[in-house]
Amino acid sequence: MRGAVIHAPFDVRVEDRPDPTIVEPTDAVIKVSAACICGSDLWPYRGINEVREPEPIGHEYCGVVEQVGSAVTTVKPGDFVVGGFFASDNECPNCRAGFHNACVHFEGYDGCQAEYLRVPLADGTLVATPEPPPADLIPSLLTLSDVMATGWHAATMANVQPGMTVAVVGDGAVGLCGVLAAKQKGAARIIAMSRHPQRQALAREFGATDIIEERDEAGVDAVKALTDGVGADAVLECVGTGPAMLQAIGSCRAGGMVGFVGVPHGVELPIRQMFTRNVGVRGGMAPVRAYLPQLMDLVLSGAIQPGKVFDHLLPLEQAPDGYAAMDERRAIKVLLTP
Repeated sequence: MRGAVIHAPFDVRVEDRPDPTIVEPTDAVIKVSAACICGSDLWPYRGINEVREPEPIGHEYCGVVEQVGSAVTTVKPGDFVVGGFFASDNECPNCRAGFHNACVHFEGYDGCQAEYLRVPLADGTLVATPEPPPADLIPSLLTLSDVMATGWHAATMANVQPGMTVAVVGDGAVGLCGVLAAKQKGAARIIAMSRHPQRQALAREFGATDIIEERDEAGVDAVKALTDGVGADAVLECVGTGPAMLQAIGSCRAGGMVGFVGVPHGVELPIRQMFTRNVGVRGGMAPVRAYLPQLMDLVLSGAIQPGKVFDHLLPLEQAPDGYAAMDERRAIKVLLTP
């Protein structure tokens, strides 16, 4: 099969790779209908995360089941499925508590930007649609593998409630999905922080009521200016850098909560500021499997269309062009079709 492999910073190639097979009786093999490039894939692409040797890349996917192991009971060949960006058993104590990201049998994948994919722990990882979806829903279903679920996790961890004012730090695909999540959870006012007209327009389409272009302390001041000097009831941090976290905490009202889902790089919490203002910080890696059924229902019913975050659609063979487009911020998110 063909699959994307990262060799070094700024060096992604699409190469021949071994076809995946059933290794364990709990495995499934799927034919990938769509995959995509994640903002977190840019950390190794830019050399911020070290690339020691060539390795398959990608962790978001949806597709059709081709084979299942002898122990798999919840999906079958022909099912259209979505799975989270890691495999989980859906049965361990952490999974039962809703934190599948900490599954005691957690497993990763061997690169999802490919024509086929082996999915370990298929029963606990994959969720099938009731019937094969129309082509126009596949982009939105694909977002459930990561970015929509991650945006939802940010809003959940920030305890977004109906009537709240919510600020979203980050205008990438996760931040935009965070806007959509806050809207679904009933936020009355949603402040999106963005400097890019295309992303601002999509944020407004997803439910943002206000746009702030300023960053850092100026961004905090702008949020307070919109909230009578108080700050937002809840803030979603969807970037992962130190300045983004400081902006999120500073934008939050006393007693509010920051939900963070940006992969941390150089983040240090201002504990004294948090202490004096009783601002909480909660979040981390999204437990996608916990949210998949609800989010799938929202997509299939037409209540949400998170697939609009894909503004570049490319064949798998052009994955290197997709990485360059996202790195240069010419694309919000790139969908790859094997």
